[in-house]
Parts: sequence; structure tokens; C-alpha cells
Amino acid sequence: MVIVGGHEGGADVAVDPLVEYRPLVRAASARQHLEDAVRQALDSSEQPVCVVPMTLGRDPGLVADTARTLMSLSGGAAGGRVMLAEPFADPNQLTGWLRVAVAGAAGPDGGTDLAVLLTANAANRFDDAELFRIAHLVKAQDHLPWVEVAFRGGEPDVAEGVERCRRLGAGRVAVVPADFRPATGPLMPGVIDNGPLLAPSAVSGMLATRVAGALLRLSQGDDGIAGGLDADHSHGHAGGAWQDPDPGPDEG
Repeated sequence: MVIVGGHEGGADVAVDPLVEYRPLVRAASARQHLEDAVRQALDSSEQPVCVVPMTLGRDPGLVADTARTLMSLSGGAAGGRVMLAEPFADPNQLTGWLRVAVAGAAGPDGGTDLAVLLTANAANRFDDAELFRIAHLVKAQDHLPWVEVAFRGGEPDVAEGVERCRRLGAGRVAVVPADFRPATGPLMPGVIDNGPLLAPSAVSGMLATRVAGALLRLSQGDDGIAGGLDADHSHGHAGGAWQDPDPGPDEG
């Protein structure tokens, strides 16, 4: 199994041992990083190599870029051995996990004075906008006074997000990662870090599900690669050329 990450940090996610899918190979990004990782996996085993795009639903460009990279590896001696799994999760699953995390942050006393700040690495206008949409859904479901959004390396940043929560009247601010970031401890006085979003066991279980699904499709003659090529067309990225290096935060 090869896991490939993007701006959500999936390449570094903590994973419980998955003995049946060893060795686990990590790629920090698609394109050259991924190509090297897949070749390493092919050389280390005679088994099929399954690539899982580690997105929680906010990085469709990662899926498409991964598929493009795998297109160049799916022929020759590697033919029939390289497959693309479904993305780790989708926006609906992310919304559900965030609702659970928010409920845990509110605790048994409820969230009457609690503001939740959903955080993620800044990416591009489409992927960042998706987090605002998800935050609205989380707030509507859990009836919290405040669910705000902040970006690491973007605007508003985490400090600005915390300050906004306090100006709105929150007595407590809980920071909940909307990506794969691990817990980092206290961020600043009066702010609680509620990371990581998913435990290593939960990540492992989802990965096992994705690999099992990919193996089933491969047995039916579908390596999943062609289906991943258009993953970003409905997310504001349609028609954009595949560029290297990666586009900046203001490009789609």
C-alpha cells in the first residue's frame, strides 16, 4: 500500500500496523514523489500495489494528480499490479467526523459558551471554501453558538480565528483540526487543542476498507486509474492544465 498526501497532511498520518498490507510506503505528494514511492513498492513485493489518496474530501486535485501519475506506471511489467483506491474520505464523512469531534469538545455541559475553530492548512480558494461550507453544516447539526474557520498559513490564521471567537463572546475556544494534523498541545492561553481528528486505529480501518475495495475492482479488470482522472472537474478546477510545480494558494 502506498499512501499519498496533499495539503491535508495525509502522508504523515499516524497509522496502526496493517500487517496484511505491508510494507506501507508514503509519498508526500503526487507526481515525482509518488512515482518513486510506487516503484519502490513494486520492487519490494510481487503483490499488487494499491495507492490511496489521503484526502478527507477537500483535495480533489490530489486524486486527479495521483491518477495522472499512475497512468505512466500502469503499463509494461507493472501492468495489472498498480491500482488506485477510492479517496480516503469525502466531504460528507469529514462533516460527520467533525460533528463527533465538536460534540466531544463541548462535553456533557453543552456548548453554550464554546466556540469551535476548525483549522486546516491553507490550500486554494476552492478547497478552502469547502471548509467554510462544512463548518456551516457542523454548526447547523450541533446547535453550537459559534463554529468558525481558520487556516494555518492563510487568512484568517489561527490567532485571528481565536480572537474572532472571543470577540463574539465565547468563553472557551476549542481548536478542532479538519485535516490529518496531529495534536500539538496548548496553542495559547485559554485555547484547547482537540487534535487529532482521527485515531490511528480509525485511519487503519478506513485504509483497509479502501484497499479491499480496490482489490475487488482490480479482480474485475478495473484498476481505478481512469476513474480518478476527472476527480477535480466538479470542484472548480475543470479545464486547468496539470502544472509542475504545484500551483500557489490562489490558483485552482
